[in-house]
Amino acid sequence: MGDSLLRAEHVSKTYFSDGKAIKEALRDVSLELFKGEVFGLLGVNGAGKTTFSSILATLHPPSNGDVLWKEKSIYEDLLEFRKIVGFCPQNPNIEKKLSMEENLVFAGRCYGLSKAQSLSKKDSLLKQFALEAYARSSVTQLSGGYRQRFLIARALMHDPQLVILDEPTVGLDPHVRRQLWETIAELRKGNISVLLTTHYLDEAEALSDRVGLIHDGSIRTIDTPDNLKRHHEKNNLEEVFLKFVDDPNAKIFNSVSKND
Repeated sequence: MGDSLLRAEHVSKTYFSDGKAIKEALRDVSLELFKGEVFGLLGVNGAGKTTFSSILATLHPPSNGDVLWKEKSIYEDLLEFRKIVGFCPQNPNIEKKLSMEENLVFAGRCYGLSKAQSLSKKDSLLKQFALEAYARSSVTQLSGGYRQRFLIARALMHDPQLVILDEPTVGLDPHVRRQLWETIAELRKGNISVLLTTHYLDEAEALSDRVGLIHDGSIRTIDTPDNLKRHHEKNNLEEVFLKFVDDPNAKIFNSVSKND
């Protein structure tokens, strides 16, 4: 078993309107993320993927349950926890009045980097993600693929231990998707943990050390792609996924270790 980075324990989320519950987005979700792994959170649209990633990114609190980091609730010191998290949202939230390089420096300063540190890190990330030609461009001048590269670069400005990628390849051309796959693989090589939410099963199978299948707000199973295929006697992860979506009584089979 690898070293634990954080644990979600019995996390639930209910949305309310006018004091009435209108949607139970998450139901008693428990899972553990390990250092240096890519964890794929798989589910159809509306399954709860974005809600869960938003909770880990501290954008929304859970209705019940807790998230533990260093064996303590992250809500005891949210500012300290946020220093280890980089978040790439599904809908890009890039300041249009700033250039790409100005956005990066601004992000660095928000996380407490000095001006000199922010400028140095900005230059390094622009080079790493082949964005140097777009340094003085605005977000409106970037294609979808370059926009996603920028979002990942921005998430890395403060050297986080965990990067949350919420549906990072939706709507991208196949060759651009593959380029981003290489970027995610590089994050793993740098011992950065990645939470990848996606409904592309080929993407999850190619990139993830472990996957969690979420359906109707509940985690149905967690394991490595190979273990899931072998245990459920399926040829690929898509067939395993469809089994759990179509059969509410499908047997749960979990493994907590990324090395199993």
